[in-house]
Amino acid sequence: MNRQEEAFMKTISMKKIMTFCALAFITAAPVSAQKFENDGKDLINATAWTQTSGEWAALNLQAYQLGKMRLAQIITQEPLTKPRAVVLDIDETVLDNSPYEAHEILSGRSFDQNEWEKWTALAIAEPIPGALDFLNFAKNNGVEIFYVSNRNESERSATLRNLQNKHFPFADNEHLILKTTTSSKKERRRQLSEKYDIVLFFGDNLSDFSDMFYYENGSKPAVQVVKENAYLFGSKFIILPNPMYGDWESALMKQNPGKTNRREVKIRSLNSYSVPKKSVLLN
Repeated sequence: MNRQEEAFMKTISMKKIMTFCALAFITAAPVSAQKFENDGKDLINATAWTQTSGEWAALNLQAYQLGKMRLAQIITQEPLTKPRAVVLDIDETVLDNSPYEAHEILSGRSFDQNEWEKWTALAIAEPIPGALDFLNFAKNNGVEIFYVSNRNESERSATLRNLQNKHFPFADNEHLILKTTTSSKKERRRQLSEKYDIVLFFGDNLSDFSDMFYYENGSKPAVQVVKENAYLFGSKFIILPNPMYGDWESALMKQNPGKTNRREVKIRSLNSYSVPKKSVLLN
């Protein structure tokens, strides 16, 4: 072996060692959940995306335009058995509450009911893109609108004022159905269905559509229930984007009994991949 060949082989060996060490470091250094703070800053990415991305607006517009096409199809093709109605959630479905989330982030807090009610009392939340256009289309075609929300009764006056100030149709006490004793909307949906044919549901949370996704599915993951009922999405259920909060969080906590740090639970739930401990140098 001449000097050039010897130098070349040393270079190759050194590259292999460096590559192996780097990969071993990546593999051997697990993420420590303790380094993450458990406060409102966990919402930064989700809230910034909601408030600044064109994708958020596009997804909402897409959902409501799909709903409009589906409602037109129902009106023209399906027989009228009872008065038709659409049922919608309020928060992150017809009203945008991301300013509240931003306020909590900048204040270093996570969700607080008193702070939330200070926000809703202002009655200044803006409409979700596409919501008003769809709801006016529904009204103009003889379809009633019900807002079924888990806001408390103490928020009724401010909620109505917000909806009315933003010119939402059917913004009155009869069509605003708030939480009384339980977060489940099953009984409220059942009561409405006795009188109305609810042709479409709109929400940002699966529990806005049915209890089968979280309340009644036992230990079955919500994603599995969604896949088993795929035919309902786009035909009966119209879902809108909300990366900031939802029942998926409480479901994740239930899957990790004894854990109280939400961020730690989320980090440990991440599905990553394994990096090989050895690497073959190709060049």
